[in-house]
Amino acid sequence: MKIVIAGAGSVGTHLATLLSGEAQDIILLDESEERLSSLESNFDLLTMVASPTSLKDLETAQVGSADLFVAVTPNESRNILACQLAHYLGAKKTVARVDHYELQTMKSRDMFKTMGIDSLIYPELLAAMEILNCLKFSWVRQWWDFSEGALVLIGVKIRENAELCNIPLCHLGTDIPYHIVAIKRENETLIPSGSDSIEPGDIVYFMTTRDQIPYIQKIAGKDQHRDIKNVIIMGGSPIAVCTALELPSTMGLKIIEINRDRCFELTEKLDDDVMIINGDGRDLSLLSAEGLSNSSAFIALSQNSETNILACLAAKRFGVPKTIAQVENLDYINMAERLDISGVINKKKIAASHIYQMMLNADVSNVKCLTFANADVAEFHVAEGAKITKNQIKDVRLPHGITIGGLIRGGVGMLVTGNTRIQAGDNVVVFCLGGMIKGIERYFT
Repeated sequence: MKIVIAGAGSVGTHLATLLSGEAQDIILLDESEERLSSLESNFDLLTMVASPTSLKDLETAQVGSADLFVAVTPNESRNILACQLAHYLGAKKTVARVDHYELQTMKSRDMFKTMGIDSLIYPELLAAMEILNCLKFSWVRQWWDFSEGALVLIGVKIRENAELCNIPLCHLGTDIPYHIVAIKRENETLIPSGSDSIEPGDIVYFMTTRDQIPYIQKIAGKDQHRDIKNVIIMGGSPIAVCTALELPSTMGLKIIEINRDRCFELTEKLDDDVMIINGDGRDLSLLSAEGLSNSSAFIALSQNSETNILACLAAKRFGVPKTIAQVENLDYINMAERLDISGVINKKKIAASHIYQMMLNADVSNVKCLTFANADVAEFHVAEGAKITKNQIKDVRLPHGITIGGLIRGGVGMLVTGNTRIQAGDNVVVFCLGGMIKGIERYFT
């Protein structure tokens, strides 16, 4: 597959290096030779100093033969124009990064499709939606809905008091209302077998139906966790704005922003019930005065990963049960998890999940890269005559490192066993170790 990426910023570079390990034909364009210089020698990709809005440069890069063209420069207008030019030259699919909330409406998306832009990506909004998923329950590390909540995937950190601890999975019974699809243990991600046991400190990923969430909370030893009511955000970034706009009215919100002019901008953008405070979110006396110890959640969204991690640790000292940090340095994600920060937001990984979905030939409605685990989740729509429908799941012989978490049939979510037979028209949620999604789509087409 030939993929051309315009923009060697954080998102473009991460996506290019991620895909270069999958035997894809990757070309990374940027006007800065300095940004490109270290990439070509370290990764299996081609770099080119070029302008994404130059028709001549795009023709030189042979964009017309691209299966996917991705424009992720910092400039929204250039991305839109670059995608239009790529479509004109013959690129099969185009994706443009945008920076405005209102462009995410269905009307805007339909309009841009008529202009030759297949998908719009707003990483800040995607990050905000990730935060909202983290805030649904104080005891959940990660949460995703599939087919509008017919199935849910819940990532939970297991403590010593959990009744699941130190019991082989095969001893949990065959009629349990959940499927443990993966276990993150220190730096290793496991697709568990019946002989594996859950240990204290593991992050366990449960696939279940919505009505079983209270049961998962009980067996995970999280009964005492209260609902999230009051939220404090450090940093008035675009992610903070998107989060505030999408936050349920049942949650109170304060945003602490150090830049006075930005505070005035936030006041104009957000409703009156959002309290904007001009101050340094690292100031413990300020946090104390603003009632941090009575808050349900603290979210650190400054531009510095280290600052965000330290601020979350300070919030934990105040007794805040839910802490979420924006960590753009990939090397710090595991450290944040080991420090018991409840949620980690990384725009690069979130954006890469969205764009990765565009690469697949199968009908895929959801692709998620798990932040803490080296694993991906995808929701496949099963085509008529697909290989996965030929046998019961136990006889399909899926590659090692892949498990089916559940399926949605007629809008109803259900768990699967080895005896389940998948049918055409089903939506199937597949969990696999990192980088394996492209290799399994042939089972569903």
